[in-house]
Amino acid sequence: MATEIAGSVALVTGGNRGIGEAFVRAFLAAGAAKVYVGTRDPDNARHLAEEGGDRVVVLALDVADPAQIAAAAAVAQDVSVVVNNAGAFLNQRLIGAETMDAARAEMEVNFFGLLGMCRAFAPILKANGGGAIVNVLSSGGVVAVPAMGGYSPSKFAARAASTSIRAELAKQGTSVTALIVGSVDTRMAAHVDGAKERPEDIARIGLSAIKRGADEIDTDRMAMEVRAAMARDPKAQERALARMLDMETISTGR
Repeated sequence: MATEIAGSVALVTGGNRGIGEAFVRAFLAAGAAKVYVGTRDPDNARHLAEEGGDRVVVLALDVADPAQIAAAAAVAQDVSVVVNNAGAFLNQRLIGAETMDAARAEMEVNFFGLLGMCRAFAPILKANGGGAIVNVLSSGGVVAVPAMGGYSPSKFAARAASTSIRAELAKQGTSVTALIVGSVDTRMAAHVDGAKERPEDIARIGLSAIKRGADEIDTDRMAMEVRAAMARDPKAQERALARMLDMETISTGR
């Protein structure tokens, strides 16, 4: 279920910065007819609207708000590719945090927001020939990272959902790709030291996955190393990640 990028109409959530912004630019460079930029604050995407002209449409879209998802779907009836990139990482522990508010918020955005987008746009994608969904996930959804609190469990849930959604949408010709992303040079990873991938490279690999209709792909060296370490010695990997709880500085190790 390959999808052509040239001439497509894409919607990117969290499209105003980081990996989302890189996806917007990658779609435009590859010849997409239109890109909807979903963002909680449209003013934050003004620069992309100026760059893209009439090929860029900015939407007020907080994926934690079902009403805003419904409003976006009502407007963007021509979408053929959905990139679920919006994410929340609040950097609180599951047990150490005073309340579960952070974990609930991370699940609301990273899992329920992604699911809500898929549910809202599945009929639109079907009407437009099938198309593609891309879920920007994390190596923290392949191996549990205790220091990431509710973020890692929410990405596990989103990864499982991607598999289930892929099965449900197969008959309508919609591909569902899970991108497993390591440490990337974005605001979300500002607390991490060491080498980080460029958002532009993640977007480039993401577009390649769309074209091929890939189910799941590790986008970078860290994601591949995490998966390999987990396959080699799961308990050793678990112990290594648990030690991060006591570290003052988190590093990619490169």
